[in-house]
Amino acid sequence: MTSVAVGRTEFRSVLGHFCTGVTVITGRDGDTLAGFACQSFAALSLDPPLVLFCPAKTSRTWPVLAAAGRFAVNVLAEDQQEVSAVFGARGEDKFARFRWTPAPSGAPLLEGALTWIDCALEAVHEAGDHYVVIGRVTALGAPSDARPLLFHRGRYAVTEPARDALAALMPWPRPDDWL
Repeated sequence: MTSVAVGRTEFRSVLGHFCTGVTVITGRDGDTLAGFACQSFAALSLDPPLVLFCPAKTSRTWPVLAAAGRFAVNVLAEDQQEVSAVFGARGEDKFARFRWTPAPSGAPLLEGALTWIDCALEAVHEAGDHYVVIGRVTALGAPSDARPLLFHRGRYAVTEPARDALAALMPWPRPDDWL
């Protein structure tokens, strides 16, 4: 197998066609609140319940979350583009702009999110210019019926119901997720 050099621009363009959900990862270390918008979030394991996210090694937020040892994942709803934009930018006191309540861990839970996942830091692995952070799920929020905020091809997007082609092929009951 030969290796071909992959350019950064081409890589971003191709991977931009993969639709992702938008989350805000938050944490609290003493009186210091931290949070950032994150598309690189995924479920990892059912047993034990694990999730992962990938902060850049240059992140100024990640060291606060790492020191806290706990974090919350806020899954954003379609009407939370401003939340994503604020938490995706550097600067200002991001938490002053939005209402929040503490998760069981103390991490901020943003009002209006579809749901939340509270986690204890399980492991951190270096991977290129990012870290892969694994969290053990310790508490879950109730899901909302609102639609999720998505990111696709460099823009925000929302879901639309699709024709369910699998329904005709699978007459037996099936789970509502693929995890």
